[in-house]
Amino acid sequence: MAGELSGRRVAILATDGVERVELEQPRQALDEAGAQTTLLSIKTGDIAARQFDLEDAGTFPVDDLVGEVSVDDFDALLLPGGTVNPDKLRMEPTAVQFVRDFVQSGKPVASICHGPWNFVEADVARGRRLTSWPSVRTDLRNAGAEVVDEEVVTDGNITTSRSPDDLPAFCERIVQEFAAVGQSADTSGGA
Repeated sequence: MAGELSGRRVAILATDGVERVELEQPRQALDEAGAQTTLLSIKTGDIAARQFDLEDAGTFPVDDLVGEVSVDDFDALLLPGGTVNPDKLRMEPTAVQFVRDFVQSGKPVASICHGPWNFVEADVARGRRLTSWPSVRTDLRNAGAEVVDEEVVTDGNITTSRSPDDLPAFCERIVQEFAAVGQSADTSGGA
């Protein structure tokens, strides 16, 4: 498994309220596979992580502001959940535009739990087969997605999972999907 993401640059977009395990475990899987991960946010300094949305769970240092980078700087995008994190991101135009541009670029994007709320705000859920935390599913349906209750789902360049319970399957799949970047003439394009 080590090395298949060597040379791949992965953006992780999150802010205060991110569910710690949903950032930490996928990032560890990506790093162990050789990716260079960069934590982007809507603020500088550190972002506050949570456990089960309610308990303090430490902080993560931000590497760069989302408004100061380009989709061209990265090969893939990870959107962790937590209830507060995507709710704050969807209120920030630079974050919404970054997600929209990333999905439209055809590069792989992965999101877990409440993270798919970002797809609703960016208006990129329509026509996609997605999964999420149960309370987000109505929003996804209303945004035109086909919502399923499965451990991990990949539709075109978007991979989604339901909850921290799905992290083993999610981490394995995103390493596979992110490794496929540039291996063939745009097989990662949207639906």
